[in-house]
Amino acid sequence: MIEKTKDYAVKDIKLAEEGRNLIHWAEDHMPVLMKIREDFEKNKPLKGLTLGCCLHVTKETAVLMRTLKAGGAEVALCGSNPLSTNDAVAAALAEDGIFVYAWRGVNTDEYYWCVDKVLDHQPSITMDDGSDLVTRLHTVRKEGLEYVIAGTEETTTGVNRQKIMAEKGELKYPIIAVNDAMTKHFFDNRYGTGQSTIDGILRATSVLISGKTFVVCGYGWCGKGVSMRARGMGANVIVTEVDPVRALEAVMDGFRVMPIKEAASVGDIFVTVTGNKHVIDEQVI
Repeated sequence: MIEKTKDYAVKDIKLAEEGRNLIHWAEDHMPVLMKIREDFEKNKPLKGLTLGCCLHVTKETAVLMRTLKAGGAEVALCGSNPLSTNDAVAAALAEDGIFVYAWRGVNTDEYYWCVDKVLDHQPSITMDDGSDLVTRLHTVRKEGLEYVIAGTEETTTGVNRQKIMAEKGELKYPIIAVNDAMTKHFFDNRYGTGQSTIDGILRATSVLISGKTFVVCGYGWCGKGVSMRARGMGANVIVTEVDPVRALEAVMDGFRVMPIKEAASVGDIFVTVTGNKHVIDEQVI
């Protein structure tokens, strides 16, 4: 049963204390954002603004949400992925006065219900992770466009979607491509995704990585990170890449490179990090 009020929709508000402990741990490891919060608390640069956010509801995101609220903003948050929401964190944020509409395991209808609840707050700034919020605003919820002055997008997939909209003349307000920042490429994509992908595989399977043939499809920033981590754990890494320059870079970094059809016959573990569908399709399988 989901607990729903006019201010939030979360799995269990009683999980808030557990969520606060997780958030405090994250705050101890995010000194730059905490320094920004100190300034925000004094100067309130976001006073009078409403921020509509569609992001992964994790302890790290919670530190950002608290910082935005400290800056004077009204903050509404929904999850950008059905399976990444931490229910304890969502409960803690709800108790902190942030409008949260997120719980782990939402279905498609529930997902967009949560997105719509954020848009009900008539945000003046959007913060998106994958462009679902922006796309919803430009299609089903067009009446909310008049309130928006700008937005941010932090994923390659989302930026690509919005660039297509801009080229067609459909994007109605400016969006900052946070994804294009070099610090994002390095610390989020290469190191963050590189580590979390391996972590996810280990949690799901408990497989021994060492000695396995590990196929990484795509050698962008995420692919580089995953390849590096897999090799560090003793895997025999194969890279598949359609861009010849990136494929050459993978070779120069010491990885074997081959088409996915060849890699499919020898690989034990496969990870696609291209942002595209059907990288491993029925023909390959």
